[in-house]
Amino acid sequence: MDKDKEMSEEEKVTHAKETSAEGRQEVKVSEADSDKREVEPADTSSNEDNSAAVKAEAEDNTKAEADNLEKIAVDDAVLPGSDASAGGSEPKMESKDDEPKESVEEGQEEDEHQIDFSNFSKRQLIEALKEISQKDNLIKEDNIVQEIKNHYDEYYQAEKAKAKKEFLDQEGDPDEFQYRHSEEDREFFKLHNDFKAKRIHQIKELELSKEKNLAAKNQLLQQLRDLVDSEETTLSINTIKSIQKDWKKIGPVPAAQNKNLWASYNALMDRFYDNRSIYFELKELDRKKNLEHKLEICQKAEMLDQIPDLKEAIRALNELHEEFKHIGPVPLDEQEGVWQRFKTASDTIYAKRKNYFDSQVEVFGENLKKKEELITRLEQYQDYKADKIKDWNLKTKEILAIQKEWETVGPVPRDKGKEINKTFWGHFKQFFQHKNQFFKELDELRIVNKEKAETLIERAQAYAESTDWQKSANELIQLQQEWKNIGPTPEKVRDDLYKRFKNACDTFFENRRKANKEINKEFDTNLSAKKDICVQIKKEAETGDTSVEKLEGFIDQFNEIGFVPRKNIKEIAATFKDAVDAYANKLGVEGKGKEEFLFRLNLTKLQGDPNGDKVLNKKEHGIRKQISDLENNITLWKNNLEFFASSKTADKLKDQFDEKIEKAEQEIDKLKKKLSIIREF
Repeated sequence: MDKDKEMSEEEKVTHAKETSAEGRQEVKVSEADSDKREVEPADTSSNEDNSAAVKAEAEDNTKAEADNLEKIAVDDAVLPGSDASAGGSEPKMESKDDEPKESVEEGQEEDEHQIDFSNFSKRQLIEALKEISQKDNLIKEDNIVQEIKNHYDEYYQAEKAKAKKEFLDQEGDPDEFQYRHSEEDREFFKLHNDFKAKRIHQIKELELSKEKNLAAKNQLLQQLRDLVDSEETTLSINTIKSIQKDWKKIGPVPAAQNKNLWASYNALMDRFYDNRSIYFELKELDRKKNLEHKLEICQKAEMLDQIPDLKEAIRALNELHEEFKHIGPVPLDEQEGVWQRFKTASDTIYAKRKNYFDSQVEVFGENLKKKEELITRLEQYQDYKADKIKDWNLKTKEILAIQKEWETVGPVPRDKGKEINKTFWGHFKQFFQHKNQFFKELDELRIVNKEKAETLIERAQAYAESTDWQKSANELIQLQQEWKNIGPTPEKVRDDLYKRFKNACDTFFENRRKANKEINKEFDTNLSAKKDICVQIKKEAETGDTSVEKLEGFIDQFNEIGFVPRKNIKEIAATFKDAVDAYANKLGVEGKGKEEFLFRLNLTKLQGDPNGDKVLNKKEHGIRKQISDLENNITLWKNNLEFFASSKTADKLKDQFDEKIEKAEQEIDKLKKKLSIIREF
């Protein structure tokens, strides 16, 4: 220590230069050793990625490792005056041992997360980009996002080319073609732009952070210089431990400054231990503790082979590598052995990962067969067409179920992925193109139906305030029937159209209901009067004072009274018929004679009616139609009888048909008699 004090300023400068050169030389040796010891990639499919990562790491002067490297970990302070201070000069710290021999490259971890996006749909690509964009650190996600964008661009360009072709096929001007992005396109490109902006922001923040870290490490270097140049105290060890701890906590610095920082740091640390031989034994103790720590890590790495989840094993191995490289130096004679043990344990995990990827070749082949089967099932839908929405919806559910199965099938061989994916989604899109065409035509039909509905609404509104109850009611009922037959209208205006039409109809029928209250009172009066006539007819029939003239008078009175409530029409008609039948029986007219008598009686009354001829013609037409219908039925029944075979059941059916034929023939005789009576008038 006295010699150091007595050194001239020139000697101090020379000594500092030599020490710094030693530190730089040691760092270069560490870097050279690190470059030599490349771990063979476990996954042959990612050799290029791993080599590129190693090369980038070497070119960046082991930036990823050196940023957080701790040179020396001193756990216990040795007070001056101990036995350690009595030893000889302290051996020089080997910087070669300070640098980690191997680390798990970032590319290796990424290999495990590689995803084949070639069979992703647009929606899946959007969701994948969205998931990545939500990560906290986007700086390392650029390659995978670019791959997603490349696949999405294929969809986008294909759709754009198709749209342009359709535009040109319709004789459109190429200069006027403008492609309209879909909602999915807008969503994707917004996500992509947001990702780039956020990533650039993170990179800028990282660079700012590196500058701050550089300033912090320079400040620590200055503290370390002050400590090295100062006289030894009992607090020196605590101070150096604090500097080491703070150095380790500080994050990465700009790459251009990294090498010089570490060179200065290592040189100053070497000077600290070289100038303080009193702590030689403590240093050796630290190396032994570091050895124990690294051996524990080796043991943990060897136990990773027992973890069934390969993904978890790789993650744990990465953490062990990170921890391993931040442990300080170990005794020189143990250095290579402990590293080889750790490397062997790591290589075991890498070999398992390689075997896993090799085993996937067969799995990919099975996945290819499954997807080919799904394509075969999908082919029946590519030319599907229907006229009903429910049919399209049913088939849509079926095809979406196939899509769900498709998505559950894992990846296929890379050389087949694009082709089979194109075939599947081609069939898939063709179905939905036909479906979209159907709904396009349906929308056009709905617009036409909307115009029809508007016309019906205008016609209904014209009758809303009408007081011509019967005519307007018939017209509105006819309009309601036409409304039912219009067909579908646009969903946005469907309820409004129906509400307007219904309001017009309801207005009219509500007005009619109010007006009919008075009419209903009159109908009740008419019903009471007709009941009185029926009672009088029966009473006359019971007393015996009967005549044809009186009966005709009763019938005229009954018909002149007018309408009765609708619900009582059949009832009063039956009551009147019973009364007239009783009266006719009293006159001595029975059986067929009674029916003919009453029929003649009704025709006689028509002779004085201005519309009598019209009524007679209508009755004659109706009777002739009845006769024609009955004759057709008789012919049909007789034809059916010829098909019955001889059996007990057949004979029973024949009897039933014979009975029906007989009744029909009797009815025809009655109707023909009525025709002959009509001709008399």
